Amino acid sequence: MAGRGEGNGAATMAGVATGGVEDAYGEDRATEDQPITPWAVCVASGHSLLRDPRHNKGLSFTEKERDAHYLRGLLPPVVLSQELQEKRLLQNVRQFQVPLQRYMALMDLQERNERLFYKLLIDNVEELLPVVYTPTVGEACQKYGSIFRRPQGLYISLKEKGRILELLRNWPEKSIQVIVVTDGERILGLGDLGCQGMGIPVGKLALYTALGGVRPSACLPITIDVGTNNEDLLKDEFYIGLRQKRATGQEYSDLLDEFMAAIKQNYGQKVLVQFEDFANYNAFTLLEKYRANNLVFNDDIQGTAAVVLAGLIAAQKFVSGTLADHTFLFFGAGEAGTGIAELVALEISNQSKVPVEDARKKIWLLDSKGLIVSSRKDSLQPFKKRYAHEHEPVKDLLDAVKVIKPTALIGSAGVGQSFTKEVIEAMSSINERPIILALSNPTSQSECTAEQAYSWSKGRAIFGSGSPFDPVKYNDKLFVPAQANNAYIFPGFGLGVVISGAIRVKDEMILAAAEGLADQVTPEHVDKGLIYPPFSCIRKISANIAARVAAKAYDLGLASHLPRPKDLVKYAESCMYSPIYRSYR
Repeated sequence: MAGRGEGNGAATMAGVATGGVEDAYGEDRATEDQPITPWAVCVASGHSLLRDPRHNKGLSFTEKERDAHYLRGLLPPVVLSQELQEKRLLQNVRQFQVPLQRYMALMDLQERNERLFYKLLIDNVEELLPVVYTPTVGEACQKYGSIFRRPQGLYISLKEKGRILELLRNWPEKSIQVIVVTDGERILGLGDLGCQGMGIPVGKLALYTALGGVRPSACLPITIDVGTNNEDLLKDEFYIGLRQKRATGQEYSDLLDEFMAAIKQNYGQKVLVQFEDFANYNAFTLLEKYRANNLVFNDDIQGTAAVVLAGLIAAQKFVSGTLADHTFLFFGAGEAGTGIAELVALEISNQSKVPVEDARKKIWLLDSKGLIVSSRKDSLQPFKKRYAHEHEPVKDLLDAVKVIKPTALIGSAGVGQSFTKEVIEAMSSINERPIILALSNPTSQSECTAEQAYSWSKGRAIFGSGSPFDPVKYNDKLFVPAQANNAYIFPGFGLGVVISGAIRVKDEMILAAAEGLADQVTPEHVDKGLIYPPFSCIRKISANIAARVAAKAYDLGLASHLPRPKDLVKYAESCMYSPIYRSYR
């Protein structure tokens, strides 16, 4: 279950017999090879121990542990290694042909045996990441009411207005470091899923632990339920949320203000609050409203921007010049598109030592009404106005490509198959190596497939996507599509915030995360056409990103964990959660 782990309360009750080490969470934590006494045994029986996902080892309990904790007869006589358990479970998961069934099997494992769940996910991350997160988590959210079994996070609804602090105190873990919160209004590209959006915070925090090493007990998934405008859900007898239209305006704002104040009062100012899958108009408003006085991060805006910027920086290894030499055209001007654009502008400004206003002139945005130009300024949302350049109106994407002549085309509009053959051929006629990033999720809403990008560009495209695609063979050459997955960034970013004790998130820290990811792309990766390193080494990647983020926090005077460690990469690695079973007395 997300949010469970060897937290402060559990460790205290465990009666650790030998000295521990103080970790980045400010707690005395037993090292992995030290024996502990599970608290469940102290208060109940071996049967309770088997039911506690934090301590359950299943058939891996040793002969001595079975005698010491009254487990004899409660388990078959065989003793299996954790590795053999993992092998068996992976075989079981693979037997399911339907992705949602695989998802449910893994969630059941997480609620039954936490360490085995994370070991399975860490060791098989490339295979299982699409199961525990995108694209499968989208279907899980759509059907969350039907598959709901037990709460995996905290639900805060309008009914609890005035009592949010009380609700936070109901959560069993007290040492929280990372919160992922959603109001369910814009779940992936699927729209308003209301309270059923809980699958997103649960999935994100599972990745914070598996990929970034943040302890499970330090993670808290939260869904804020203000209603839903999804008529199908309101009519669904199995819907688990409030059956009312969404609250807006002052009522919504007051609830969020109470929520943020309660978070700070209950957990202090060093808990990272990640906003996830809020509608565009709320996402930008909330980030701007709270970032000055709270430790907040929006993955859809800042995380997406960082991973895409990292891909663009790495793409320079395929082409000559710098980012400032490029012209960027964004298809989609929502929170993802404008967030990426702004971070790219900041990076160009830093690299070229030019004002960010000048850097923005290299970036063009196209929304549902056409190219964003100065003649539309009066009708534009504030976050779009800074990209309203002088130009004649242009209505469609193909015409925009022909007149703007971009070197990089970046899609984030959620309009499937919008990068047509004509669009990609036009990009290829302008550029020897066109950069094509089809970022929309899920796969059905991707602007084009990897096969289309490579075949229509005659194998010349530098391609990245938001959804995973299989390798493509074109003219006897194998191309490995790069997935611009936010999971490259947010786990390491969160770890960097935690280990430094940062009290605010600044743009310089986001840039540091992007640069840290781009640095992990080696010449060997470039030879395969990759603009991101393989996920198989994600923990190493996350440790390096964490070190870069923490270093920037120290440089900016925002870190509270002093003194500064001499080797931040090694320190990050030492703080990462390990899923290996512990030995019990």
